[in-house]
Amino acid sequence: MQRVFVFGDKKVTDDSPSFVIAEVGHNHQGNLERCKAIFHAAAEAGADAVKIQKRDNRTLFTREMYDSHYDSENAYGPTYGTHREFLEFDAAQYRELKVYCDKLGIQFFSTAFDDASADFLAELDMPGYKIASGDLTNTPLLKKVAAFGKPIIVSTGGATMDDVQRAYDAIMPINPNLCIMQCTSGYPPPHEELNLRVIETFRRAFPDIIIGFSSHDSGIAMPLIGYMLGARVFEKHFTLNRAWKGTDQAFSLEPAGLKRVVRDLDRARIALGDGNKCPYPSETGPLNKMVKRVVAARELPAGTVLAADDLAFRIPVSAKITAAALRPFEAERLVGHRLNRSVSAEEIVTLADVGIG
Repeated sequence: MQRVFVFGDKKVTDDSPSFVIAEVGHNHQGNLERCKAIFHAAAEAGADAVKIQKRDNRTLFTREMYDSHYDSENAYGPTYGTHREFLEFDAAQYRELKVYCDKLGIQFFSTAFDDASADFLAELDMPGYKIASGDLTNTPLLKKVAAFGKPIIVSTGGATMDDVQRAYDAIMPINPNLCIMQCTSGYPPPHEELNLRVIETFRRAFPDIIIGFSSHDSGIAMPLIGYMLGARVFEKHFTLNRAWKGTDQAFSLEPAGLKRVVRDLDRARIALGDGNKCPYPSETGPLNKMVKRVVAARELPAGTVLAADDLAFRIPVSAKITAAALRPFEAERLVGHRLNRSVSAEEIVTLADVGIG
């Protein structure tokens, strides 16, 4: 069975190019034009998709939580609710962003944090949905989003294998176009907690779906390792300036970093090859300067019956190397045969010189 995950016009398999998501989150700081600028940079870096987050804050939080005092250097309001509201875009802004991404040629979607947000995104006909780690155990939301019939990407930070299996079992009978992401929900997590081998565990447990990696670390190397372990969908937090205000900014990639992630993932796919060992055209020139050929150890007159000590192994001028030039392991084919011409010292000796072939 081939693993397949289809997101918009992208079909992801084990053999296809990776699907790279620039997770913008709220790095746009509630500013639509800044969000567009981040999206533009993500498209230029080669990302396949950009993602933000949608919350219906009044229904997501208890009244006490919504009204709680929020004293943080990253606050956009005096209470947690006003802070969160500042960062939300409305339907008109989402539509504008959707049109903008269509022009950029990049997919635009969002995380649905609650039922109301899921309905909001469905009305906008988003191409797919992300479910955050915090909702992995929210099976009612999982089933609701699955029923929309669009691709679903689910993160698994803080989860047990039972939690992941439960989510898989809830979604798959409704919508098998699912990608499960290994994720550690630290912001950022220490590297010893990334546990990238879980990607292999997921691939064994869920052999019918594509596995991904949501990387909250601040570097560019971990997605490449994730690829080698079998991940094919990747999410990296993305911004234009890590010094900007916001919790996620400091561990987000800037454009140069995201561009390298995209580049290296594609290089890894191509570089793995088919596993068949063979010579390549790019090797001919360098190897002509490294591989020894069979030459005469001294001047040898015509009629000489060749012995092993009549032959030596040297690197000749590249222009004189033809397909007839023998490599050292072939020298024994000459021994015991008579030269049909005179050969100068260090001149290449071929099978034709002894009447073979």
